[in-house]
Amino acid sequence: MPSHPRILPLDDDAIAVAAAQIREGLPVAVPTETVYGLAADATSGEAVARIYAAKGRPSFNPLIVHVASLEQAETLAELPPASHRLAAAFWPGPLTMVLPARTGSPVADLVTAGLSTVAIRMPAHPAMRALIAASGRPLAAPSANASGRISATRAAHVAASLGGKVSLILDGGATRHGLESTIVAVGEDKLRLLRPGPVDAKALEEASGLPVLSPVADAAIEAPGQLSSHYAPGKPLRLDATGRRDGEWLIGFGDVAGDDTLSASGDLIEAASRLFGALHDADETASTAIAVAPIPREGLGLAINDRLARAAAPR
Repeated sequence: MPSHPRILPLDDDAIAVAAAQIREGLPVAVPTETVYGLAADATSGEAVARIYAAKGRPSFNPLIVHVASLEQAETLAELPPASHRLAAAFWPGPLTMVLPARTGSPVADLVTAGLSTVAIRMPAHPAMRALIAASGRPLAAPSANASGRISATRAAHVAASLGGKVSLILDGGATRHGLESTIVAVGEDKLRLLRPGPVDAKALEEASGLPVLSPVADAAIEAPGQLSSHYAPGKPLRLDATGRRDGEWLIGFGDVAGDDTLSASGDLIEAASRLFGALHDADETASTAIAVAPIPREGLGLAINDRLARAAAPR
């Protein structure tokens, strides 16, 4: 990765360069109408892991998947009637809908953080729409800034925050809203406002015809990552295991071989991309417990250990 990112003015040639990079599994910073996003192929776990590596994200939270059409959204998620009304009113635009993931959806497990739902948005900005079309992929794209830092609304902000951790930035000038999209979980009879944004609760209610509840008001459902034991498998989980105990399914890493491995070569990007799939696979075996080999607590290893600690927390 170069020490300084390449910044290209937004035009057709720049989109073609960015699309080639997306297809190679590398992230690209691109403007949307909300803030600049760090986009990568949502169907590739390793590409998505590189987003986390660039941002220094402390834990694997679900990411928003950007699509270019309602038809593309329907290949990724189940859309209840209210979602069609919301799409008619606010797509393309700054509204993200959390929906049940479609069986067989190509979205990588790392994008959904192992959940059965997927967050989808159809952006209005021509740069993101053109990049989705040119790359032929739905794009996972959190804000293009280091984790915990101010969201970027100009290309220069991205370069200052991420530096050489991103190799390409498309410069489309200042973003329009400067505020991340509204996130709403769509059910059959209600909406849950998970993150306020440019589309307010009143507008959501008027467009959908459904009541809008906050996560606090709707205590039966929590926002992703809210509980310390969220994303947990159904079997007890033992961490930092260097060997298998009776009845355990061992997920290895590096020199610790197991029934499965996150990465035999000790590659943290590969390990991150395989994490949720490996936990799901282990949960479906005849074993009575799961063990996971030690993961280095550095770089992406911090995020992997954070998620494993949540999965192993008492319930």
